[in-house]
Amino acid sequence: MPEIKTYNKIAKVGLELFGDSYKIGDDVTSPVGAIVRSAKLHDEVFPESLLAIARAGAGTNNIPTDRLSEEGIVVFNTPSANANAVKELTLLGLLISSRKVVSAIEWAKELSGKGDEVPALVEKGKSAFAGPEIRGKSLGVIGLGAIGVLVANAAQHLGMTVYGYDPYLSLQNAWNLSHHINRASDVAEIYEKCDYITLHIPLTPDTKGTVNAQALAKMKDGVRILNFSRDGLVSSADMKAALESGKVASYVVDFPTDDMLGVEGVICIPHLGASTPESEDNCAVMAAKELIDYIENGNITNSVNLPSISMPRGTDVRICVIHRNIPNMLSAITSAVAENNVNIENLLNKSRGDYAYTMLDVNQCDTKSVEKRLLATEGVIRVRVI
Repeated sequence: MPEIKTYNKIAKVGLELFGDSYKIGDDVTSPVGAIVRSAKLHDEVFPESLLAIARAGAGTNNIPTDRLSEEGIVVFNTPSANANAVKELTLLGLLISSRKVVSAIEWAKELSGKGDEVPALVEKGKSAFAGPEIRGKSLGVIGLGAIGVLVANAAQHLGMTVYGYDPYLSLQNAWNLSHHINRASDVAEIYEKCDYITLHIPLTPDTKGTVNAQALAKMKDGVRILNFSRDGLVSSADMKAALESGKVASYVVDFPTDDMLGVEGVICIPHLGASTPESEDNCAVMAAKELIDYIENGNITNSVNLPSISMPRGTDVRICVIHRNIPNMLSAITSAVAENNVNIENLLNKSRGDYAYTMLDVNQCDTKSVEKRLLATEGVIRVRVI
């Protein structure tokens, strides 16, 4: 019975999709698949049996994706499964960045025990927590993925003028984006025009420190910045300096770090973006479906290290090959299969960066001989016969 390893508590509704055909637990020893949420796997030694890891969430910074690619292990994430949850918290962040509700609530607690004086004290002290409305203001959304699109559309309905920037905007997200959203030609346009800026981009070596002293200098005075993506996107030192100078009026971040806790003008939320029962269920279900389809059919959906590729089963035998994206690989693979007198009924090949994936539906064959021949082919990383 194939095994699925869980690294965190995963919503039951997702695990139930594996049915009785799989053994599931955090103590299995030879898993073919794994589901993880926040557990850090960079020091993990993965067994040879492991075919794929599904992250029940969008970010995969806790997974050693480069190493897994070299080992022929597919890494999935669950984009859009938690998008609504993060959108709602971003809208909350937008409001509390303006209206000083958080500090006002804390101040109001201090009035406890003052009896009949409370109403008068409230009226006297509330002016310290006044803040602007968001209606009529401009919002810049950096990153128009599933979450960014939802935030942009919702903010527009709240009466904001919204600018969106994403040089890698997908066709699907472009269709979902309201035609009322202004497409910024570059990120500098966001910096120059927007009263509020929200980040919805992944943390990569290229995006680390996106909001730094140089970027902040281009922004409006009194800008309010929201970060519900990753803390590394913003330079803490530069943000603190900008808050102290008044360049930034408020910074709302869903990823508290020690150097930002207690800083005037910073609202640290303890990573609640996807912390809803609906989001956890959605992520678990999507992760389970991705693993099952790959393990049983070889199809890949929402991988972060291999191309999305899916082909209906045309025969009883399917050969799946993970290989390097180098010249002549497809001909080498088909030749290796043909040497065993195997007829290829259907074939599909796609690449992503340095890696590629080929699926072949074939007639009955000596699967062990075909697998051995393919593994001996230069550039082939992993072979499965399903």
